[in-house]
Amino acid sequence: MAGREGNRPVSATEGVDAPWSGKPLLSVRDLTVRAGGLTLVDGVSFDLAPGTTSALVGESGSGKSLTAQAILGLLSAEVYTVTNSGLWFQGEALHFERRRVPKGFQGRLTGYVMQDPSSALDPTMTVGGQIAEMFVVHRGLNRRSALAEAVRMLDLVRIPKASSRIGDYPHQFSGGMKQRVLIAMAVALSPRLLVADEPTTALDVTVQAEILALIDDLRSELDMAVLIITHDFGVVYQCADRVMVMYAGRLVEGGETLQITERGRHPYTRGLIDSIPDIDDHTRPVIAIPGQPPRPGTSWGESCAFHPRCGWRRERCTTRTPAMEAVDEGSIVRCFEWPRVVAEARP
Repeated sequence: MAGREGNRPVSATEGVDAPWSGKPLLSVRDLTVRAGGLTLVDGVSFDLAPGTTSALVGESGSGKSLTAQAILGLLSAEVYTVTNSGLWFQGEALHFERRRVPKGFQGRLTGYVMQDPSSALDPTMTVGGQIAEMFVVHRGLNRRSALAEAVRMLDLVRIPKASSRIGDYPHQFSGGMKQRVLIAMAVALSPRLLVADEPTTALDVTVQAEILALIDDLRSELDMAVLIITHDFGVVYQCADRVMVMYAGRLVEGGETLQITERGRHPYTRGLIDSIPDIDDHTRPVIAIPGQPPRPGTSWGESCAFHPRCGWRRERCTTRTPAMEAVDEGSIVRCFEWPRVVAEARP
């Protein structure tokens, strides 16, 4: 258990002090999500610093989206059981099950960009009306003033001729423009934290780069922290200050982006990085991670969850569960064999 000063954790439960100065914007300790007798997220702990971008990375089913939705209080209590040893936002403890959260936590203090803009937007409402609703509900503006704010938000996310597009419906926008509308809704109330869940999925490479640049510009302009959920280390390279890697519902590695991308210690992290084409070296082969990700909620007992797919595994990996270990410069890793991984990994 971390030491505490008032309501705020002083250090992480896994013994890693945050590498930035000042108080974290968000602190998560031992977050666990269960459903139907299965453990889907298992003991996740991390901090998010104000004004920075962090990436939560992993394959589908690793628990990334559930982690994000749990910290935002978006999971149905009828389906999921969420527990933690501590959850703090701006130093204030969050207790969703007791309805004890800061006023306006969802919307005013935090914004959420869902995975699929086509299903996230209401096809029966104009995009201007959907953005304006944020200002009517949370700011008490009248309809005219709210629509003026909607125009301002569409302009902020770089939708051309914003004033003439507020009366358009979602089907009249391209995939990239729909994503911009979702971002406009998420940042409409200038939140302190923006969570973007796979914000570049199904977009072509050029549009992906534009969306990530937009999010980074908004982070700077609105002085907010950003948490990006992604399976793609290419996204991480473009925008993240810090990286947290998840596998089978657990964090397996974390640290500053340059540390992770140049010196990843966990075999799974190395596999994700090696599976990305190198645009500067076309002769470098792309190496896929062998095998398949485990089904969500799979119990591994006393073993490392990644051992069936790991080229560095040894006997102890099949009979013992590695604990999270603090390594140099604020990085953490959950692997017995990480020194070998670093020594033997491709340059």
